[in-house]
Amino acid sequence: MKKFQSWQVTALLLIIYDVLTVGMAHFMALWLRFDLRYSLIPNVYLHNLWNLMPVIAALSVVLLWHSRLYQSIWRFASFTELIRVLGVAFIVELTQVVLIFTGVYRRMPISYYLIGLVLTIAFWIAVRFMYRFVLLMREIHGKNHDGVNVMLIGAGQAGQMLLHDSQRNKWQDVRVLCIIDDDKNKHGRFIDGVPVIGGRDDIMAAVAKYGIDEIYIAVPTASAKEKRDILNICKDTGCVLRNLPSFRQLVNGEVSINSLRDVAIEDLLGREQIKVDMQEIFNNISGKVILVTGGGGSIGSELCRQIATHSPKQLIIFDIYENNAFEIEQELRRKLPNLNLVVLIGSVRDEGRLEAIFAQYKPEIVYHAAAHKHVPLMEYSPCEAIKNNVLGTYQTAMAAVHYGTKRFVLISTDKAVNPTNVMGASKRICELIIQTLAKNPQTPTEFVAVRFGNVLGSNGSVVPFFKKQIAEGGPVTVTHPDIVRYFMTIPEAVSLVLQAGCYAQGGEIFVLDMGEPVKIDTLARNLIKLMGLKPDEDIKIVYTGLRPGEKLYEEKLMAAEGLQKTANDLIYVGEPLQINTDEFLQKLDEIVKIAYMEDNDVIKEKVKEIVPEYHAG
Repeated sequence: MKKFQSWQVTALLLIIYDVLTVGMAHFMALWLRFDLRYSLIPNVYLHNLWNLMPVIAALSVVLLWHSRLYQSIWRFASFTELIRVLGVAFIVELTQVVLIFTGVYRRMPISYYLIGLVLTIAFWIAVRFMYRFVLLMREIHGKNHDGVNVMLIGAGQAGQMLLHDSQRNKWQDVRVLCIIDDDKNKHGRFIDGVPVIGGRDDIMAAVAKYGIDEIYIAVPTASAKEKRDILNICKDTGCVLRNLPSFRQLVNGEVSINSLRDVAIEDLLGREQIKVDMQEIFNNISGKVILVTGGGGSIGSELCRQIATHSPKQLIIFDIYENNAFEIEQELRRKLPNLNLVVLIGSVRDEGRLEAIFAQYKPEIVYHAAAHKHVPLMEYSPCEAIKNNVLGTYQTAMAAVHYGTKRFVLISTDKAVNPTNVMGASKRICELIIQTLAKNPQTPTEFVAVRFGNVLGSNGSVVPFFKKQIAEGGPVTVTHPDIVRYFMTIPEAVSLVLQAGCYAQGGEIFVLDMGEPVKIDTLARNLIKLMGLKPDEDIKIVYTGLRPGEKLYEEKLMAAEGLQKTANDLIYVGEPLQINTDEFLQKLDEIVKIAYMEDNDVIKEKVKEIVPEYHAG
């Protein structure tokens, strides 16, 4: 025997209920009309009602079924279902009026129609919305359940879309219990039954009152500073924080529980994303052959992603680490199947390999991101820093000159300013190389460098390292309580690099205004809080002391370089310094030879000769 599904059983019970209540509603209409005394109701009205009810009941069931009101999941009933119930009730009553006034049935008192309509609607709505009402009351007042209690920040369009999705999404056991919004006109009001209880100053109290587990932040149009201020309050609640990251999702109607992401540490920086002239970048890149060295790394791979979307004639990825190169290759081929992509394995130390690549592909623009970048590691292997960073840059730059590359962009670092470590000093030498080559009027290539600070989320950077330590239960190790760094996101760094390529005239060093520096200790504590834990209680913070070559703060520009604005308010340019070319190239040749002799003590002395501002930490 075939078994009925649960919704079919529910539908059958609802049909029986609707048939009984539509008759009861109209009988009560007569009863109320005659002062609640059955004996006063004329038999002609009762007889007429008896004849009308089978027709009205059948019509009600047909219309309710056609409106899919027997298939709805009433736990997630919304305004749409309410409108359908009202529509069916009005049609049923109108049909009854037509049948009576056309003479098919006898006339009834005017109040019969009005009261019957109101009672029918009340009966139908009551049973259908009662389940949701009970659940809502349980969510608002009940704290002891297995689901997730949520506070929603933002009562605007994005917040309302997110709330609606949370209520309809039955596989997500999410209960939005309260809403926070700074608009005082919304305070005390309800959205889909959820109260708007106050502004950001009420967040802490509301978390305790409603037993909040997670906070959803749906304010995509707010400024970075406004978001930071809200997050700085939320991170102290101990709740899991999730964020609707972009206005684009709101415009495209992509607001849902699944579009939320965990709040990232960069959300607390409170600085607007760097804005670049995408058309200018497109004109600079479109239709050109472009080579990215170190194209599999954090910066290099993001460069490849953004370049690939600007219609290059050909994109060449060059990297020594095959796993990274393979990953970015597969990603780009999947997303952009028509991209003319070449992925090559090799080292910038290998002059023959570079010559072969430049001879075959003749790149018009080179983005040189290949480098050793870890400060402490390079302190113990200074010769490797010189081989890879200095020699690799020189050989790549010379290949660009020999094969007529139009533009060469070096990826540099703020650690090159008054360096206290070999890595920073080696990158300063790289800057001097491109400034030296840019001085030659016969050089067909425009050489520029782009200098920025620490990149959040890049391979080996502090944030992934902290996250790993937190996941392991701590402790989180910070070198010094007062150490500060400038930070930017990977997309920001790459946008700067691409924009700098447009501004290049030869020999400049471009610098990003990265806002205020951030204390690493504060960064670590905020990261612990964002993961729902308490610093010094759940996760210990241990200060380990400055590492070799490390300094308390980084600088963005040397005083001698000066500072001028560009067309982009967040990008500055330092003027090229005067360099004795012959002397510099002679010292460069000497330092490379010493690097291959593996004499670590002598190499640092030679670095000092080329970079007088270098002071070993």
